[in-house]
Amino acid sequence: MKNIGLILFDIDGVIRSVENSYRLSLKKTVHKFSGWEPSYEDIDNAKNEGIWNNDWDLSLEFIKRFKKKRGSNFKLPQREEIVKCFEEFYFGGDPNEDSKYWSGFIRNEELLVDKKFFDLLESNGIIWGFVSGAESASAKFVLEERLGLKSPPLISMEDAPDKPDPTGFINIAKKLLVNKFSESNIPIAYVGDTIADINTVINARKQIPSQKFISIGIAPPHLHLKSRLKERNSYEKNLENAGADLILNSIYDVKNINLEMF
Repeated sequence: MKNIGLILFDIDGVIRSVENSYRLSLKKTVHKFSGWEPSYEDIDNAKNEGIWNNDWDLSLEFIKRFKKKRGSNFKLPQREEIVKCFEEFYFGGDPNEDSKYWSGFIRNEELLVDKKFFDLLESNGIIWGFVSGAESASAKFVLEERLGLKSPPLISMEDAPDKPDPTGFINIAKKLLVNKFSESNIPIAYVGDTIADINTVINARKQIPSQKFISIGIAPPHLHLKSRLKERNSYEKNLENAGADLILNSIYDVKNINLEMF
């Protein structure tokens, strides 16, 4: 089968739902240090600022904003304290230990795809891989243990600067492609659910203008409920305005995309 394109995927909000894991850990971490808990809408709005890809940093930012807004006199935590607290909520155990010892919110995550999804992409001539801001332990847990993918191509938090820096995205694309970046090369797409993901592709274009890069956006799963349609439409409009070339209704729509049309 001739390769017709490369599609790289974000993980959180694209491959798995993190409303009741990463985002819940964020909420509980902020509450522990400030006494205030941000809503899911607060988190969505912050993500739409396009710079908060790391939930540890966003947790600290929320605490700083709350302190400034309320004029509270509590001491701001150090980033290391944020990380430790967040990891306790999320993993509920040492991330370096076997996952069977984890009891945290990571156990709440719903898968949004299955292994057959990637088998089908491969049979259609699509190369695939992952670029995620999640910790390596978390990313490998969902990809290898839960989805059953064998040694999936992956760039995680420890491998590259945070998005929207395109370094990790570019590096894994370079590794997976047979040919060098050029106008004649196969198109490279990235599927993500935040403006930081969209900006990652835009920044890659700036660095390598000869290569065709495609930005594909999708609203996170908690906005796909019928009761959240208005919010979802607004969220998708923000992704479009940020520069998304295409907005997906479902992650499974990826298999029907003709990358040559962009």
